[in-house]
Amino acid sequence: MKKLGLNTVCTHVGELKDEQFKGAVSPMYLSSSYEFLDVDVKRYPRYFNTPNQEYLSKKIAALEHTEAAMIFGSGMAAISTMFLAFLQQGDHLVVQNTLYGGTVNFIKEEFPKYGIEYTFTNGYRVEDFENAIQPNTKLIHIETPSNPLMTITDIEAIAKLGKSKDILTSMDNTFASPVNQNPIDFGIDMVMHSATKYFGGHSDICAGAVASNAEHIERIWNVGKNLGGSLSDMTVWMLERSMKTLGLRVKAQTKNAMRLAKWLNKHPKVSKVYYPGLKSHPEYKLAKSQMKGFGAMLSFELTEDLDSYQFQKQLQLIKSSMSLAGIESTVISPHLTSHALLSQEERDAIGISDQLIRFSVGIEDIKDIKRDFNHAIAALT
Repeated sequence: MKKLGLNTVCTHVGELKDEQFKGAVSPMYLSSSYEFLDVDVKRYPRYFNTPNQEYLSKKIAALEHTEAAMIFGSGMAAISTMFLAFLQQGDHLVVQNTLYGGTVNFIKEEFPKYGIEYTFTNGYRVEDFENAIQPNTKLIHIETPSNPLMTITDIEAIAKLGKSKDILTSMDNTFASPVNQNPIDFGIDMVMHSATKYFGGHSDICAGAVASNAEHIERIWNVGKNLGGSLSDMTVWMLERSMKTLGLRVKAQTKNAMRLAKWLNKHPKVSKVYYPGLKSHPEYKLAKSQMKGFGAMLSFELTEDLDSYQFQKQLQLIKSSMSLAGIESTVISPHLTSHALLSQEERDAIGISDQLIRFSVGIEDIKDIKRDFNHAIAALT
């Protein structure tokens, strides 16, 4: 069979066939107990191998161009299991400093208990990672575009650095999604997602995923079955249903984000816009070289005369919401949510100001998004 297109992969790869009734969608297998005599696979939900779990993993692997994948109960379950599969006492992790706050908190709170060492880079350029490498470094982890400042890291350069030092590399691809970026194609060893976000896409699922070659996934599975971070089959079924429209949703959201970023960049009440699709973004050319689209996430800073908290309360269409990547447009203040676990000094060091607002762009008509934004501004001036 010829290589399938994105929307065909989203729709058909990883489907379960309804052999009994010939239904058009995958049947849902809710059993938590399966036959063990004379079977090829001994299935158990905690082993990540129920029929729905197994087949949805094939869709994720196909989208990320990998041999295999695993589904987890959350993005943090995915990344923590991946870390613990490849890091042990005495090992060292090099990790990007512009990173999701939950990942930062996990590293700082849990790694000392396991005797795992770590170094946060001073920046997000390849030399920052190279300078942080130590003799016991076993893994380099990056996130691009980063949350919430949309910094862009050179994926291929990091992959080459890892291979030159015999160090594994992993990447959080949540913000771009496989629609806009495939880290494996640039040499990254493992890619993870908070599947709660674009994979789910409707703000009603909590899940995570890791994709890699079969050998790495086997190692992650060996740890995962002990930690127990599997996902219920009802949620797996919902996730597969949602992923059928992944390409359509993300492309529509990405188009809206590009238009909105250009508009905000000229708005008199916005002091700065963070979006890799703007030519003013310091890594615009790099983003263009490794992304198929610039994504549907952006951040902006309101001018100092506006209260960012009150601005969000005045919005009527755009929702103030903790998560992101649903079909509806949402905003948050990172200093109160994703990076709230960091100290004020830590937030200041990485540029998370109180005026910063992260914008997850939805599929609404762009004119309605702009109108709601201006309404909130007008209410405060």
